[in-house]
Amino acid sequence: MAIADTVRNFLESLNVDYELITHPRSFSSRETAAAAGVREDHIAKGVLLEDAGGYVLAVIPSDSWVRLNAIQSETNRELGLAPEQDVARQFADCDPGAVPCTGGAYGVEMVVDEALGSLACVYFESGDHEHLVRISGDDFHKLMSGARHGHFSHGE
Repeated sequence: MAIADTVRNFLESLNVDYELITHPRSFSSRETAAAAGVREDHIAKGVLLEDAGGYVLAVIPSDSWVRLNAIQSETNRELGLAPEQDVARQFADCDPGAVPCTGGAYGVEMVVDEALGSLACVYFESGDHEHLVRISGDDFHKLMSGARHGHFSHGE
C-alpha cells in the first residue's frame, strides 16, 4: 500500500510536501525507528482514545506513553484506550496497528504533545508497516492545526 489513500489525499489537500521512507516490516515504534534509521522521538504516533462522546487521537512521540490524566483534564472527558476493533474500523484503509497521526484526515479530534513542536522534521506511520511519512516541522504544524497542544506524554 505504501500510503493510505486518506492520508495521501489529506496531505495533498493541504499542499504538504512529503517523502515516503521505506523500511523493513516492523511492528513496534522502536523497531520502526531502528529499521528506518530515524530517532524514535522524531516519530509521531497516534493513540486512539474514546469515551461515550466519540474519539480523540493523541499524537505523541513514539518513545513515550500517553498521560491519560492530562488529556482527560484538557478535554474534560473520561477517555480510555479505544479497543483494537474500533481502531481498525476508524482507520479502515490502514493496516492494523499502523495508525497515522493525521486524525484530521479521518474526522477525529486531536491532542498533540508539545515535545513534537520543535522538530525540524517529523515522521509518522503511512498506514502500513513498511513506510514512514517524512514532513517538515512547519508542515507538521499545518497538519496539527486545530489540535489542542499540551504535555500529554511521558518517557519510558
